[in-house]
Amino acid sequence: MRHYRTQKIEIKKLDEIICNCCGKKISVINEVPQEDIVEVEKHWGYFSKKDGQKDAFDLCEDCYDRIVSGFSIPVTCDS
Repeated sequence: MRHYRTQKIEIKKLDEIICNCCGKKISVINEVPQEDIVEVEKHWGYFSKKDGQKDAFDLCEDCYDRIVSGFSIPVTCDS
């Protein structure tokens, strides 16, 4: 979840990021997050029950690690 402050009409500045899973607040300085996060944005298509819906959320690294550790097929990782 991202919180923005509006300075002028149609100008938004990133103020804060909150992990949608655990609620952790990620500090943002000069619109740069001070920790890395996972940003997900999904536009659902014709063959889903959510056709036309757009979902978006942010996860902190700890929540990402916890979620993917439960996957049946591991995440592909290139180092």
